[in-house]
Amino acid sequence: MKRNYILQAIMFCIVACVPSLGHASGVPATPNRIEITARRFGYAPAEITLKRGLPVVLIFTSADVGHGLHCSELNLDVKINKGAASEARFTPNRAGVFLAHCAVFCGSGHGQMTLTIRVVD
Repeated sequence: MKRNYILQAIMFCIVACVPSLGHASGVPATPNRIEITARRFGYAPAEITLKRGLPVVLIFTSADVGHGLHCSELNLDVKINKGAASEARFTPNRAGVFLAHCAVFCGSGHGQMTLTIRVVD
């Protein structure tokens, strides 16, 4: 009889503690959201910092014309239409500094339109 109580207590502890293990690892339940505005000929903010292994949602809006964002190293390819938000959901899997470029020709300064993405450990 005493053994049943001990087993029930152990089972209760397992059931009560297991759901909290994900929180103990420091991984947030929801991805970090970062809003970025594209306009001729830059992004605001022009640089963002992300943590390797943590999910993120980049939310893009255009202040003037259609734009895009491409970064092959992070497997990002986003079309940013004027008047609508565009999202890019991903989890950066390596640290470093990555340069993303506008992927839709938007005028004479298009070649200089970049977003710096820093991924830290």
